[in-house]
Amino acid sequence: MWRYLHRRVTARYGADPLHLLALIACFALAGYAASRVVIAGVWVGFLIWFVGAAIFHDLVLLPLYAVADVATRSVSRRRRAGGAGWPPWTNHLRVPLGLSGLLLLVWFPLILRGSQREYRKAVGLDTSPYLGHWLLVTGVLFSGSAVAYAVRVRRTSRRARRRADLTNRRTRR
Repeated sequence: MWRYLHRRVTARYGADPLHLLALIACFALAGYAASRVVIAGVWVGFLIWFVGAAIFHDLVLLPLYAVADVATRSVSRRRRAGGAGWPPWTNHLRVPLGLSGLLLLVWFPLILRGSQREYRKAVGLDTSPYLGHWLLVTGVLFSGSAVAYAVRVRRTSRRARRRADLTNRRTRR
């Protein structure tokens, strides 16, 4: 019975039923969040912020990181064409840069001290540590990514040496 139902839903929906269930859950969560915004009475400001963020992302951020991605991939291709034999490094740059950018986007009023007065009134603390903390987290992200890349390079070079040794042994026989 379950298989029959699974096949029917998959045929009609075009994907696994769990995908449909997850999508329904996401819409339910978004609906709940929207209802809380409306109940709080800040839906106009939220709508302005949401539309502004979408426009800013599509018109400013998307072209910027698309150009940066194309540039890093072209540099990576040229290096690989040179015969270095190293693994691709673009994701080791993308991930920490994306996470650091997301943290900056979320916390920029505190990092750049744009809301110093309001923050001090609300919480009673200073915003000065936020820049140092963001720089520290960014440094840790890039350092961790560099270590992960170094491990990948080492593994790749070991595999290349093993292959070279195996081919040398085969040619000697």
